[in-house]
Amino acid sequence: MYIFSLRTINKIDFCCYMKKQPIKFNTIFVSNMIFRSKAPLRIGLAGGGTDVSPYSDLYGGAILNTTISLSAYASIELLDEKKIIIEALDRNEQQVFDNLDLLPIDGTLNLLKGVYNRVKNEYSFPSTGFRLSTFVDAPAGSGLGTSSTLVVAILGAFVEMLRLPLGDYDIAHLAYDIERNDLALAGGKQDQYAATFGGVNYMEFYENDKVIVNPLRIRPQYMHELENNLVLYFTATSRESATIIKEQVKNVNSKNEKSIEAMHQLKEQARMMKEALLKGKLSEFGEILDFGFQQKRKMANNISNSLIEEIYESAKKAGATGGKISGAGGGGFMIFYCPGNTNYAVKEALLKFGGEVKNYTFTHEGLRSWTI
Repeated sequence: MYIFSLRTINKIDFCCYMKKQPIKFNTIFVSNMIFRSKAPLRIGLAGGGTDVSPYSDLYGGAILNTTISLSAYASIELLDEKKIIIEALDRNEQQVFDNLDLLPIDGTLNLLKGVYNRVKNEYSFPSTGFRLSTFVDAPAGSGLGTSSTLVVAILGAFVEMLRLPLGDYDIAHLAYDIERNDLALAGGKQDQYAATFGGVNYMEFYENDKVIVNPLRIRPQYMHELENNLVLYFTATSRESATIIKEQVKNVNSKNEKSIEAMHQLKEQARMMKEALLKGKLSEFGEILDFGFQQKRKMANNISNSLIEEIYESAKKAGATGGKISGAGGGGFMIFYCPGNTNYAVKEALLKFGGEVKNYTFTHEGLRSWTI
């Protein structure tokens, strides 16, 4: 049992009960306190799709990704009334609840509700109202891991608020479990770990949800050159990744040899790209991307389409040596490797398709939380 008041700034002790043992800590709860967090979106460079079960359980998966200067944000503001307000500012969606019970998973703001429900179920939660607000720098379904990154950011705000003793692996796995099990959303494992850890990582995926994150120490000049040459392009379309992922899962379960072999090749692509980056062999980068693009189309239908194919060919004609669809495919963002000074010509060629070239930088930090 704990005691607290929104109208005092005296320190009080309360327990955060984990599954096995209580964790005691001091905190201050004051009306209008705000707990904030941000987590970076990611670009998947190689191995995409091999982090999805059952492939990763049966064969082991490998992915190379890097976080970028686009983020998901979450803020929790304490209220002096027993009310929950949840809102996605970028989508102009809001719901208000007049009690602190578990929230209904009804298709509206499910990610926000799912995180709150899980935290309230597993940890001691103060009986105070709050406003949970979120914002993401890229639209849902764009292929940069927006949904999973948002879950990590929301979780980070609750961790900051309740001072939960969770490490990076704990947060990433909990975010994955909320999405895949509590909310039954199809997808892989890389996004939650990329958002939590940040930076350039070679990730390995095994059965029983085992994930190993290997941060890569790449020379700064290699990363500067990669950042200069890698064009990020939004096709101005989004897609429902779950449909593509479900077909990918079906192909593995039915032992579709073409699809499974493509995933094997994508896993090898991740290893090839890791070696090229570490050794500074950026001249091979575009070819490795192109190899992956050819393989990814074999994993499931609708990963590519006529628009994506036309965009891809136009970029190559303008000087790109390779590229890929970000995320599950079907739309969203694409990336192109443009050596020398060809990025200018490639950007010009892409503009005719009505999308947007997105400026970005690589980032080294993952999830960050703070209190104001």
